[in-house]
Amino acid sequence: MTCRAVTGKIFCRHHMEGHPENRERFRLALSGVPHIVRRLDPVPAEERDLERVHRRQYLAWLRGMSAGECYIDFNTYVCGDSFEVARYAAGSAVLAAGEALDGHDCFALVRPPGHHAGPDRASGYCLLNNVAVAAAWALDSVDRVAILDWDLHHGNGTQEIFYASDRVLFCSVHQAEGYPGGGKPGETGEGAGRGYTLNAPLEPGAGIADYRLVFSDVFCPALGWFRPDLILVSAGQDALADDSKAVMRLRPGDYGILTRMLRETTDLPLALVLEGGYGPSLGRAVNAIFRALGGRPIPEEPSPPAARSTRDLVRMLKRVHSW
Repeated sequence: MTCRAVTGKIFCRHHMEGHPENRERFRLALSGVPHIVRRLDPVPAEERDLERVHRRQYLAWLRGMSAGECYIDFNTYVCGDSFEVARYAAGSAVLAAGEALDGHDCFALVRPPGHHAGPDRASGYCLLNNVAVAAAWALDSVDRVAILDWDLHHGNGTQEIFYASDRVLFCSVHQAEGYPGGGKPGETGEGAGRGYTLNAPLEPGAGIADYRLVFSDVFCPALGWFRPDLILVSAGQDALADDSKAVMRLRPGDYGILTRMLRETTDLPLALVLEGGYGPSLGRAVNAIFRALGGRPIPEEPSPPAARSTRDLVRMLKRVHSW
């Protein structure tokens, strides 16, 4: 395999016993990395990289809050190492983006996750927006970056950061009416960024046929129109049927199918960054992603057809976004 993985033991140091976003789910994700994949050591993000995305006052506040263990909102915690670990998560996302620009698929298996973090706030287990930091870093040297978010939850922080930009195409497929709210089809961007945000909220119970339809009829054509220089994936695998959230019906191999669809659309190497995923089959889903990146076949199981609500959503999105 020519793909790489960026990961390291430092990501176990952000931990709170009993919280679903803990080091055990990280170890489960790592169990899916094939032994033949080259592993790269994580690196911390530089301050200027963080400040492209996050306000300086917020970074200072977060650093101070990480002096001890506490909750900073109703579901997001910090401990003594959290700020340093988050810096390494963001820096490793940058490293994965650099590998992709150099021609190698790369998966940054990091934590804490990032796509809910906004310019001046932590949220939804997320402290720093890893994918956004990587995208902003890449825009120093390329013209256009696409971010595709397949996490169960809407990437509200990422959307907010790039909502007015025409240099970032943000595509999110997520649970309708789920946490954190928002992510509706009518949220398409503002100013120069109008039309560069695509939201596909799926009804609970969606399976691979629903996701596949969104990808084939909306996201992949948008990537073809946008012609990005880099594709970043907010890779949260919490839409698995055995996840503790248990509202979607994806199977581990389905993430390989989605990965293959993206890889074949533009032929660009992918930079993936771990987001959510809390079920027992998380490691198998990660393995399916690597199988797809390595060009290995992905077994496909029979599945129900796409729901009528998904077909209606896709028709609406094609009317709203005409490429």
